[in-house]
Amino acid sequence: MGPVAEQALENRRAAGALLAAFHGLGLRRLVLCPGSRSGPLALAAAALEPHGLQLFTAIDERSAAFFALGLARADGLPAAVVTTSGTAVAELLPAAVEADRSALPLLLLTADRPERLKDCGANQTVNQEAFLLPVCRLLLQGPMAGLHGADDARLATMARTAWRHCLGLPAGPVHLNLPFEEPLHAAIGSAPPPAAISRDNAPETVLSADASAPALDPDQPGVIVAGPWRRGAAAGFAGALRRLCRRTGWPVLADPASGLRGLPLSVVAGYDALLADPALVPPVGQVLRLGSLPASRRLHDWLAGLEAIQELVSEGDPRRLDPVNGGVRQCCDGLEAWEAALAPGEPGAASVALAGRWQRAEAALQAGLDRELAPEGPLSEPALARWLQRQLPDGLPVMLANSSPVRDWESWAGCPARQRPVVSFRGASGIDGTLSLAAGLAAAWGMVLLVTGDLALLHDGNGWLWRQELARRAPAARLRVLLIDNGGGGLFEQLPIPRQGLDFDRLFAMPQAVDPLALAAAHGVPARRGAERLDQLADDLEWLLAPEANDPLRLLRLGTDRAADGALRRRLLQPPGPAGWWQPPTTLS
Repeated sequence: MGPVAEQALENRRAAGALLAAFHGLGLRRLVLCPGSRSGPLALAAAALEPHGLQLFTAIDERSAAFFALGLARADGLPAAVVTTSGTAVAELLPAAVEADRSALPLLLLTADRPERLKDCGANQTVNQEAFLLPVCRLLLQGPMAGLHGADDARLATMARTAWRHCLGLPAGPVHLNLPFEEPLHAAIGSAPPPAAISRDNAPETVLSADASAPALDPDQPGVIVAGPWRRGAAAGFAGALRRLCRRTGWPVLADPASGLRGLPLSVVAGYDALLADPALVPPVGQVLRLGSLPASRRLHDWLAGLEAIQELVSEGDPRRLDPVNGGVRQCCDGLEAWEAALAPGEPGAASVALAGRWQRAEAALQAGLDRELAPEGPLSEPALARWLQRQLPDGLPVMLANSSPVRDWESWAGCPARQRPVVSFRGASGIDGTLSLAAGLAAAWGMVLLVTGDLALLHDGNGWLWRQELARRAPAARLRVLLIDNGGGGLFEQLPIPRQGLDFDRLFAMPQAVDPLALAAAHGVPARRGAERLDQLADDLEWLLAPEANDPLRLLRLGTDRAADGALRRRLLQPPGPAGWWQPPTTLS
């Protein structure tokens, strides 16, 4: 065998040893993008399929990375993305940013040119090792002369190091930049056998326990503010919160994506409307904040203006998570440890009274919303959020696209009768990977409903390409897309943007002429235009969620009036007057 053939085989060996090491650590899902430089990694991934590696393929690197991020969100374990060199690496940045901010594990494996081809005008050679560096937990650079120069022991060490940092505290993206020398491709018949797969339980990075006592007094009145899910594998979180609430009597202001609405807790879901006038809510002397904050600006302003003791507990994330109050003490050891440090006891009378006042205000607000957003009324986005929360099957996971859907569920959906998984990717709050994120969730969970606006869906138009891959590689996946088409960016209708002399649609809303039903049909996705009234949507929802339908993706389009819904939201968020749409109880103070 000549040196050329030996070089190609060594590339295959090194790629196989690296992926086998990752597989031994627990890697079970890999998304492969097309490319020649990454060919050895592609062949190594295919060789691992019979050993339990679930291999997806995607032509769009940005979409692939978001799909992998959806997989990682589903169970908290890293998924991997493999790309070729050049601009393909830059396409990974949006998902890497979200993985960083949301503390989700993501492995980014990029093929590169060897050092001899750097900075000399060689084709498709860029400084890709720097593209993802600001948002990754770690950059691991393969041997600059080529990955073939690393023996199996070194490759196993690389994998363990990457896995440890990917699942560290906080979890996040790790970039492995892997130069490959040519020739890249050996003849199939001469390929080496797959590398041996050894199970290796790599130690995870842990933070030392914070031995200091909680700053809050469980015997005094307080409230809990729970932000979107960012808990990793903290399985005991909900149990610790239930014990904490029994001990303190504190109510929980819960974001819709916290996973807490619908649990047997004293949940306040309408805080955004209640805080239209801070005088409507009872005074608070201490606040326990769990993770990052919900989206509500009113809640942010209220917390910033409180003369109260505030403490923030994160689940292993030592980064500062407090954008509103620099004096907040932050504990990163998790709620279980924080709750265990409390002295036993029962809620005091003042705590019970405070929680009762919050609950009476919540009940009055929700009764008013039932009247204002009744299903017999017109189809509006706030009413749709409320109706869906109550009409969807128990336990059906819902993903909320950023912009209007996540805010409408926060303000108007209330609590479901039973807990359901509600997912929002609020780390960086982008819209660029909406459909692909949801497809990744569906690949892991089965049936998932995505609620999205028209611009967010169009921004990830290549996400429709997942239909074919889900049918082949995840036959149980059922992604159902409910499109709220209001002809542009509905979020901007809610912002105080002056209109006089302004071409608002051109500069902000940016309506597009693309027919979403035709676009879906072009990708083989069944699509349907829904009814124009809320009380006529039952048949549409039954079609969308039909359990016997085996289509990997389906789309239901609902048309709404962007300007009218903006006016409705502004009216609902006004402080209640003597003749307002809801009346708070008179016994708050």
